[in-house]
Amino acid sequence: MAHAHPNPLVDERGAERGLYINRPSLIERIAFNVVDHRLPTIRGSRCLRLYGGDVDSDTALETTPGSRPTVTIDIFSDVVCPWCYIGKRRFEAGMAAATADGDLGVDFDITFKPYQLDPTAAPGVAGPVFDAYTKKFGSEQKATEIIAHVTNTAAADGLEFQMDKSLRANTLLAHRLIWWAEQPDNDLSQDAMKERLLQAYFMDGVHIGNVEALVSCAVDVGADRSEAQAFLESGQGMAEVQAELDHARDNGITAVPTYVFNDEWAVPGAQDPETFAKVLRKMAENARSADTDTPE
Repeated sequence: MAHAHPNPLVDERGAERGLYINRPSLIERIAFNVVDHRLPTIRGSRCLRLYGGDVDSDTALETTPGSRPTVTIDIFSDVVCPWCYIGKRRFEAGMAAATADGDLGVDFDITFKPYQLDPTAAPGVAGPVFDAYTKKFGSEQKATEIIAHVTNTAAADGLEFQMDKSLRANTLLAHRLIWWAEQPDNDLSQDAMKERLLQAYFMDGVHIGNVEALVSCAVDVGADRSEAQAFLESGQGMAEVQAELDHARDNGITAVPTYVFNDEWAVPGAQDPETFAKVLRKMAENARSADTDTPE
């Protein structure tokens, strides 16, 4: 697969629409080439299911006879990644477009997975994102250009970034909170938690590496304050989140957002809604076909 040539005025990883390809493994077998902004032919990968399982490229998603087929979608992203928030809005618009004419006959099981743009950031410490960009890119002018670019792009997707207030911080605690929201022992929405934390960082100037600030965000989406506080102050979820971070790294996910369908297909970057809609329809079609072909 040809390597992408990034636009220098996009994000801190130098990745146009989040696309950044520099490692073999899963990324070399990505199913979609998005450099020219077209939806190319969907192809299979031998790095299917569980990233690296040596299964046949046309292996179908297993379904139980008589059950409604499910398409799993794992979204690898970080809460300080502007393209992840933009991609979230575009994915939502793509889902709405794909289902505008009616149900696609499948269930979509969507899970947000962790990724850290800067895992070395000191825990509990926060500073203006402008300063972080200036240091990374070498000048205030470059930082200003990058922030202006993502802010203008986000505005076109209905997001009002206020990055002059954004505080860059280690995101591990935030990822643990997103993981917690998905656990069966509470009634929280993982999507709502992810949305609140993205909003907190990009619009509200919240220190998303601070326990008290994160607890308040959790309360905003329905969590019990004492339960959220106790969770973040414990070690619960730490091993699970770290395992997911390691899993992404070990399988070649080097940029976010990355959308992984049925552990078989990877779509990198904040694609336009039309592309997401086409992918969702195709994956639903494949799942329905697999369900029909399953022997009784």
